[in-house]
Amino acid sequence: MIANSSEANRVHWQNEAARVARKMNLGWWLEALSAPLVVGAVCVTIALVVTRREIPEVNLWFLLGWVAAAFVVLSFCCFLVARRNFEKPADSMVRMEAAMCLRNALSAAQAGVATWPQPVQKIDAGISWQWGRLLVPVLGALVLLVAGFIIPVSSPAGRVALAPEEPQAWQQLSAELDRLTEEKIVDENYLEETRQRLDELKAQEQEQWFSHSSLEATDSLKKSHQSEAGRVTRELARAEKALATLEQNAGGMAAAERNRLMNEFDQALQGLQSGAMKPDAALLEQMKQLDLKQLANLTPEQLQQLRENLKKHGEAMKGEEGGDELADGEGEGDEGEPRDGEGSGGVNRGPGHADGVLGKEKDEVLTGEHAGIEAKDLSQTTPGDLLELQDGEHDVDETASRIRSGGNTDATGKGGDRVWRDALDPAEQQTLKRFFE
Repeated sequence: MIANSSEANRVHWQNEAARVARKMNLGWWLEALSAPLVVGAVCVTIALVVTRREIPEVNLWFLLGWVAAAFVVLSFCCFLVARRNFEKPADSMVRMEAAMCLRNALSAAQAGVATWPQPVQKIDAGISWQWGRLLVPVLGALVLLVAGFIIPVSSPAGRVALAPEEPQAWQQLSAELDRLTEEKIVDENYLEETRQRLDELKAQEQEQWFSHSSLEATDSLKKSHQSEAGRVTRELARAEKALATLEQNAGGMAAAERNRLMNEFDQALQGLQSGAMKPDAALLEQMKQLDLKQLANLTPEQLQQLRENLKKHGEAMKGEEGGDELADGEGEGDEGEPRDGEGSGGVNRGPGHADGVLGKEKDEVLTGEHAGIEAKDLSQTTPGDLLELQDGEHDVDETASRIRSGGNTDATGKGGDRVWRDALDPAEQQTLKRFFE
């Protein structure tokens, strides 16, 4: 009976020591896992959000399995790190007898030199759980993982890629070409060629749109188009004006003046045909068929129709040209008259800026005449102070002038002395000697 009782006591105390050892080892493992758990949760959360955004069709169970696998790997790595601090049941038994003041009774019984003590109701190993340190990392990791699953993200298909803004000059030129195409007042070949050059600029990489070379090419294309538009506008106005003058003064005009106007009309027609931009082919054909020498045989309706066509095309081109007056540098209207709100500039009269372009001029500040500051206390003067003003006279040499001979140069040149010939080897000295012979 006594043997059975002793054996039961041994099993009881060894089981309690094993339980304390498991508790201690679990604590060491959780201690090693706390910091890596939070860091790993942050990394896994970022990976979850990126995966859900880039692969929206991914399965939720696949993500959960992936997270569980990552937790298992992290736990195993922390177990290997914490294993160095693990306790054995024998060590836990020593911890128990020290905390319960058993005076080495358990160690002596384990060694077989004493009997096992009687079991007690409460085992105290001197350790307790610190729930604050334990739960904070775990709860933080759970919050991060839940956020990784519930944060709303937009799929790539639902995101609209914002294209960079094109240069404003491209938009303006494209709008002008579309307007000319719609109104059918310019030859289609020119419009297609200009639009093709503009498309070549747009075909560049987006990073090169605002580069120096691209902006220069854009500016060159825009100025070329505006120059052609201005030329066509002037030639149309020139032809319409000559035709109107011929029509109004057909009966009482001198032959020389009539020939001059006819020649001006022909030159305008040649100018419209020679440039890169040409007006509508129907208008050119109508102008070619017009015989100004037989002007008297033409009906007023024919002349009026041609004049209206010329005026219509000219106004359309003028409207397109006037959209960017500052770009082409023109400050005058078709007849050389200043536009509203601008100065009367011209080719021979300066730019003709409008009044108030630079803002309101301020009133002139009257500072008065310059005067020196008189120092009252000469002991307090500083360098630069004006002490006294005196009226002086020039010392003029009134001796009569006479012819004098020029002076001679007494000093001879000493440039050769700058060469340190003694420091040269014999071959170099002979070369230097031959050079200066």
